[in-house]
Amino acid sequence: QVQLVESGGGLVQAGGSLRLSCAASGRTLSSYGMAWFRQAPGKEREFVAGISRSAGNSYYADSVKGRFTISRDNTENTVSLQMDSLNPEDTAVYYCAANRYGTAIGGRGLFDYWGQGTQVTVSS
Repeated sequence: QVQLVESGGGLVQAGGSLRLSCAASGRTLSSYGMAWFRQAPGKEREFVAGISRSAGNSYYADSVKGRFTISRDNTENTVSLQMDSLNPEDTAVYYCAANRYGTAIGGRGLFDYWGQGTQVTVSS
């Protein structure tokens, strides 16, 4: 079992940047596909970005492509999400998720482990 803890959320003005981090404990992350999801009030949790075990492949939702960058450091057991050019539509709780079979893209049902989430609020 792996435990995930997100950090780095906060309040930022439109056009600004934030960097989210996800720290893992209990197991090494190198065998897991990792992803970030987000959930805005009244909306479904949606896939944002994913990264393969070796970081050889990354995937993005169309809404964040070109603005967000996912990365991982398997030696530090962390996954990060750099978010640039933020806009109010990015406001949500952001979750880190892990898939034990290496899957790094898909719906929430494919992911086995979740963090508690971190709030990102973008003001206009």
